[in-house]
Amino acid sequence: MREALEGSQAIARAVAMAKPEVIAAYPITPQTHIVENLSKLVADGKLKSEYVSVESEFSAASVVLGAAAAGARAYTASSSQGILLMSEVMYSISGLRVPLVMTIANRAVGGPINIWNDQSDTMAVRDAGWIQLHCISNQEAVDTSIQAFRITQETGLPVAVNMDGFVLTHTMEVVDMPSQEEVDAFLPPFEFADALDPARPRSMGTLVDPGFFPEVRHSHHAAMGKALAKIEEIDKAYKKVFGRAAGGLLTVEGDKKAKVGILGMGSVVGTMMAGFEEFKDEVGPARIIKLRSFRPFPAKALRNAVKGLDKLVVIDRAISPGMGGVLGT
Repeated sequence: MREALEGSQAIARAVAMAKPEVIAAYPITPQTHIVENLSKLVADGKLKSEYVSVESEFSAASVVLGAAAAGARAYTASSSQGILLMSEVMYSISGLRVPLVMTIANRAVGGPINIWNDQSDTMAVRDAGWIQLHCISNQEAVDTSIQAFRITQETGLPVAVNMDGFVLTHTMEVVDMPSQEEVDAFLPPFEFADALDPARPRSMGTLVDPGFFPEVRHSHHAAMGKALAKIEEIDKAYKKVFGRAAGGLLTVEGDKKAKVGILGMGSVVGTMMAGFEEFKDEVGPARIIKLRSFRPFPAKALRNAVKGLDKLVVIDRAISPGMGGVLGT
């Protein structure tokens, strides 16, 4: 059903249709409306979930880690300084290969304090071992959120769905919301084969010595590489059920024969596409590349996307001081 919804409201409803059993969050602008909407759905009895209001983002990440490790479908959301505060636990979640989903409402990391949008929060944890998917619109964020629950379950890797703070989270947009029946047909019940179970006692997160640790890290890296195909596969499966895809690893728009390309992630890609459409007679043809999967990074797909270009312009939304733009480097 097509509805005009604020981005945060649309995401909350999409997450609710995935039926998370545990939600834990600490409010931080511009993520707040997402968790407020989820909290209300739980309070009104429209979502059967345990909503845990915690005292910090570190605690939020810890709660969903424990919930998912015990075999529950779990979800959280955060932004900016909240991502930094939970970063220690984010490494534990991915290192223990615990499947769960988080929405990151992208916001600048201070100081000085800045509540508006860039991508410095998610770039700060780009090596935390999470799948990172970036959305250009609220529609894509809805579709990606639903896909994320299946991606994390089938890869054993946590998934961060990124949507630009305020630009998407607080903006009204017409969104085609799926039905619960469609989501149920696409998303199987949650299963985690390695979940902790008193009936079969086991340890999780035990001490690893230096001789074995590189093997663990390489296994994690290999799993990220395999996730590339899984992201594409699940996007195609989603299209069969819902009639639309969310962008796979990346998409190429504009003039495929152009010699100049422009690459970006997030809502800025929509601006790029609109701008080139309006001024194409003045600026000439261009190939627009929308990168959806930042981690794992689709190097092969990107090489194919830029083939034949003389120039590639990269729109960076975060800078690594002393190095330069993160996406461009």
